Amino acid sequence: MPEITVAMITLNEEKAVGKVIEEIKQAVAGRDVEILLIDSSRDATPEIAQSKGARVVRQFPPEGYGRAMGRALSEAKGKVVVTLDCDDTYPASEILAFADRVLLGKCDLVDGSRLQTKPQSMPWSNFLANRAFAVTAWMVLGIRASDLHSGMRAYSQAMLRAVEFDPNGPALPVELLLKPALLGYRVEQVYIPYNDRIGDSTLQKWSSTVWTFKRIFRLVPLRFFGSAARKLRPV
Repeated sequence: MPEITVAMITLNEEKAVGKVIEEIKQAVAGRDVEILLIDSSRDATPEIAQSKGARVVRQFPPEGYGRAMGRALSEAKGKVVVTLDCDDTYPASEILAFADRVLLGKCDLVDGSRLQTKPQSMPWSNFLANRAFAVTAWMVLGIRASDLHSGMRAYSQAMLRAVEFDPNGPALPVELLLKPALLGYRVEQVYIPYNDRIGDSTLQKWSSTVWTFKRIFRLVPLRFFGSAARKLRPV
């Protein structure tokens, strides 16, 4: 079993995938790390990734982000799973810092928040929507988290095996953050930079918004019957 799995969901990322994998390899040099892609591309993404040493699991035809992320988390072999987007928006240089906090037993989940301030690379509509999601989670669930949709997190494999998540539908990162917090797992928040993306966004804003609220409100019973940790601990 490797120490760390770096898992990414890819859909036509041939412009970025080679660069991102090289940045990951440089960031984790000397450690026991697998790079895993769940890929639904029609372009050369899987071939490029395999040539760079990544393990590619094809999910074609595409089954949506939620199922792809669920597959990534279940296929990962590492003691810690670090998720990352494959568009060069997240800092690969932070992978080991995230993973080591879990490996050293300091927490079960590290959430990389992009939203200490508004990132220059994030449209105002996305920024305001993310703020609204955060406020809703605070008011409804009592969880103060600034970025429910971050694509960069470190998850304990033991926690992923113990907690059941619903991979059906968009906005799975919302549940992957809030449910462990409500169940009393140790969750930490780290602010990270958010860079300009390579390639086009595949975000479906309307369905993602609807499912974000759906996932928040479905967790209401856990606020009253779970062992809630009311605030994510900053590092």
